[in-house]
Amino acid sequence: MDLDQFIAAVEVARRPELKGRPVVVGGNGDPTERAVVATASYEAREFGVHSGMPLKVAVRKCPDAVFLPSDPPAYEAVSERVMDVLRELPAVVEVIGWDEAFLGVRTDDPEGFAAHTREVVLAETGLSCSVGIGDNRLRAKTATGFAKPAGIYRLTKDNWVEVMAARPVTALRGIGSRTGKKLAELGVATVEDLARADPADLAARFGPAMGPYYHRLALGAGDTEVSATPWEPRSRSRETTFQQDLTSREEIREQVAALARRVVEDVREDGRPVVRVVVKVRFAPFFTYTRGVALDAATLDADPVERAALAAWERFTDDRPVRLLGVRAEFVR
Repeated sequence: MDLDQFIAAVEVARRPELKGRPVVVGGNGDPTERAVVATASYEAREFGVHSGMPLKVAVRKCPDAVFLPSDPPAYEAVSERVMDVLRELPAVVEVIGWDEAFLGVRTDDPEGFAAHTREVVLAETGLSCSVGIGDNRLRAKTATGFAKPAGIYRLTKDNWVEVMAARPVTALRGIGSRTGKKLAELGVATVEDLARADPADLAARFGPAMGPYYHRLALGAGDTEVSATPWEPRSRSRETTFQQDLTSREEIREQVAALARRVVEDVREDGRPVVRVVVKVRFAPFFTYTRGVALDAATLDADPVERAALAAWERFTDDRPVRLLGVRAEFVR
């Protein structure tokens, strides 16, 4: 189950007068500031606005859009209500995000169950959703892309080749544009090409884990287990986009240290020790990289986390101005 344009839908539900208008949510809602699009309504997407796009680009593509600030607590509250509705259904529900959940169901009428799910979610929350039906998790998730918006689609081993073979490799969940370009260098452009590729060649290019994994994706292979075990975050992170680029390494160090200490405050609320720290840097104009450092011992103390974050920052040798910094603390798994 995948909620349609979730964040935008929550905002429109709070402001019914925005229904049918292009809505863009991100940052403080000010397109003159540096921030990226968290989500865009379908009306805004028709102008080429999409998640991750800088707000300044979004306003150029759709100057008549309504720009709103992001409000995570509101989205989390609505998400919890939706998931509670799903848990009332005769299914095992595994939440995988604010707007997504797997439902493990044994039924002779999957389309009927999917239709009932859509009807219940709409009636109880006012939100529309799309439902993908599959014989494993990968196919069910992929099917939601064909179901949107507010539809139902079945994708199984019986129609996987027919539906997916001619599509680009980036149609597979987990393969982005960068990996797609690397695959193209190997002469692999479509899902069928990837399925026919030699796993050994893929392992040589992408590593012994990821190479064969990409091959399995192309075959539509995936797990079938759905677990109701509550999802626990594997990390906590903080990041800041600066309205003016940072150019002094000392100033950047100060910002990294401050972010690290803010993350530790969050981590202490979870009570889960940190084992690794990752620093994210976005250099001007828009190049993003990460570096990580493992801790000698798991900890909830701020000092070793800060030291690790600073050590990770020192691994960056690029002197370009910095527009965004982030620090992620990863937990014991």
